Amino acid sequence: MKRLFWIVFLIGCSVNAQIKGIVVDESNKPVSYVNIWVENENNSTTSEENGEFTIHCLPNKNLIFSALGYEKKTVKASEASKVVLKINAFELNEIVIAKRFGTKEIEIGKVKVESYQAFENGPRIDAKFFPYQAKYKKTKYLKQVAIITDSQLESTSFKIHFYSVNPDGSPGEELLQKDYLVSVKKGVKKSWFNVTDFNLKMPKTGIFLGFEKLIIERNKLEKEVVDTNTKTTTIQKTYFPYVLYNYVEREFIYTFSKGKWNRQTKADLNNPSDKMMVYEPAINLILSN
Repeated sequence: MKRLFWIVFLIGCSVNAQIKGIVVDESNKPVSYVNIWVENENNSTTSEENGEFTIHCLPNKNLIFSALGYEKKTVKASEASKVVLKINAFELNEIVIAKRFGTKEIEIGKVKVESYQAFENGPRIDAKFFPYQAKYKKTKYLKQVAIITDSQLESTSFKIHFYSVNPDGSPGEELLQKDYLVSVKKGVKKSWFNVTDFNLKMPKTGIFLGFEKLIIERNKLEKEVVDTNTKTTTIQKTYFPYVLYNYVEREFIYTFSKGKWNRQTKADLNNPSDKMMVYEPAINLILSN
């Protein structure tokens, strides 16, 4: 029986493979920071600046490739040595630049009790919902985004996403046409990012802001970890920055994992007062006129 166990164990290990590839556009130029998920699994990575990527999964699994400005693509892992993404073909809306005064500001997204916590939650996009209020009519433009992060590296990068709201209340289409990549320094910091140039208005249906950690080499910290029982040494890989969270009461929260949006909601939908405690990313918005 022991011999049979080891045979099965080794076969199981050999099936799992290190998949390496590169993501390019139709002109054969590398596509940087592509979000790559194993379909229906909490396993993902990000393409490097040169378009190359590595992910561990079964060769018969599907990989989902998505990047802002490109069509989403699903490819068998065994056939992902070179993945070509097509540019999204869409008509650009006419941009009307309204006169902005910048004389009034309001910060939204603050919580009553701030209890910041940082932890590794695996590969996913955490989104925070900002509902619309009538008082925002006089300060309808998005001016700045504030995010509290924690990093042990000198400089790390991540993406900020802006999503519309679907009729069912879930995150909808991206409001930007290109990835918004930002960087933060070492330590626990509240960083402000100016988004005035995007000319975004607060939608009357509300808006979701998302934080996407990039699983890339420049964000990686490796550390040797010794098992006190077996005395074996393993390499622990951690990707920064962490976003900090507040533990708050909400009716629902959305996270993007396993290649799709997932809604966590209260248990009793028939009881409006039945809310739940969730970890919500510490993201605030400054609106201006």
